[in-house]
Amino acid sequence: QVQLVESGGGLVQAEGSLSLSCAASGRTISSYAMGWFRQAPGKEREFVALIYYSGYTLYADSVKGRFTISRDNAKNTVYLQMNGLKPEDTAIYYCAADQGRPTRKEYEYAYWGQGTQVTVSS
Repeated sequence: QVQLVESGGGLVQAEGSLSLSCAASGRTISSYAMGWFRQAPGKEREFVALIYYSGYTLYADSVKGRFTISRDNAKNTVYLQMNGLKPEDTAIYYCAADQGRPTRKEYEYAYWGQGTQVTVSS
């Protein structure tokens, strides 16, 4: 089993920055596909970014050029650096992990964190 704990969320003004962390325990995630997803009020959860063990990354079009996903295998942690935040980025952000191939599809991920709230004020 893999346990994931997100942190770093909070309230920020538009055009500000936040850095989210996802700390894993239980197993080493160095070979896992790691993803970030988000769910805004009244909306379905959506893909944000992913990183594979090879370093391959993929981003949703809505965050491309503003968000950066990275991982530190020594710390068993994945990060999401968010710059140029917009009010529409307001959501609960979830970290997810899976041993399979990288995918945007949330149902492919076996392990999930509890989420961290990000609120962007205009």
